[in-house]
Amino acid sequence: MPIHSMTGFARAQVRVHDQLKYTLSVKSVNHRFLDVQFRLPSGLDALEMELRRAMKERLIRGHVELILAVDRSNQQVAGYNRDLVASYLSAFNAARDEHGLLGEPDLNEILSLPGALVTDGRSSSEEDLVALAASVEREVGPLIDQLKAMRSREGDGLEAILVATLDRLAEAVKGVETLRPEVEERYQERLTQRLLAATGAEFNRQRLLEEVAVLVERSDVSEELARMHTHIAHFRELLGAGGEAGKKLDFLLQEMNREANTLLSKTGGVSGKGNRITELGLAMKAEIEKAREQVQNVE
Repeated sequence: MPIHSMTGFARAQVRVHDQLKYTLSVKSVNHRFLDVQFRLPSGLDALEMELRRAMKERLIRGHVELILAVDRSNQQVAGYNRDLVASYLSAFNAARDEHGLLGEPDLNEILSLPGALVTDGRSSSEEDLVALAASVEREVGPLIDQLKAMRSREGDGLEAILVATLDRLAEAVKGVETLRPEVEERYQERLTQRLLAATGAEFNRQRLLEEVAVLVERSDVSEELARMHTHIAHFRELLGAGGEAGKKLDFLLQEMNREANTLLSKTGGVSGKGNRITELGLAMKAEIEKAREQVQNVE
C-alpha cells in the first residue's frame, strides 16, 4: 500500500435535468487531523451531514474543502396571453365584417403584439432540492475516489523524494562510522597529553589512563550511529507499508534529529578529521529537515 499525500483536487459536473446542473469540487491540503469544510447552497443541511459522514469514512487526515456550485438555468417556457390574442382576433373579425373587407388574421403579427407572448421562468423548488441532494450523494463517492487517486499519485512523488533523502542520510552515517575510530584515537591522545601536562609526573599514570578511557567512552558516538541506522531502516519499512504513516514518520525524524545533535555535541572540538565528522553531522541535520518538510504532507 503506497503512502498518500494530503494534497489533491477533484471535480465533477453533473446535470440533474434541463434546468438544473451543478459542479461538485473537493480539494485538500495538509493538516494534523481531518478538517472538513463545506460550501453548499442554503436548504441542504441534511446533505451536509451525509457528505461529512462520507468524508470521515474515506479520508484520514487533511484540510478538505467541498464546494457545491449550482447552476439553475433560468430557461423560459414559452406561452401566449390567451385573453389578449382572443380579443385581437375578435376585433379583427368584427372590423372585417363591419367594413366588408377580405383577409385573415396574421398569427405572426398577433404574437408580435406587446404582451402577446409570455414566459414562465422555472425557479428552484423543493423537488429540485431533493433531486439535487440525491444526485450529490451519488456523486460524492466517485469524487472522493478521484481525490484519493490524485493524493496517491502525489504520494508516489513524496516517497521518491524521501527515499533519496534517506539514501543521502545513510551515506552520511556511514561516513561518520568510517572516521570514528581515528577521531577517537586522536581525541584520546590529545586528552592524555593535556592531563599529563596539567598533573605532572607525580600523578599515577595508570589512574590517568583510566580517567581518559572514561572520558573517551563518554564521547563515543557508536550508539548514536547504531540508533540512526535503526531509525532509517524503520523509516523505510513505514514507507513500504504505506497507510497512515505521516505521524509515525514525523516522530522518527524527531528521534533522528536528536541523535544527530548528540553526535555533534560529542565530536565537537576535535580537529583534523573531527571537522569532517562535524560536516557530516550537519549534513545529517539538513537531510532530516528536508524529510520533515515532505513528511508534513504525508497522510
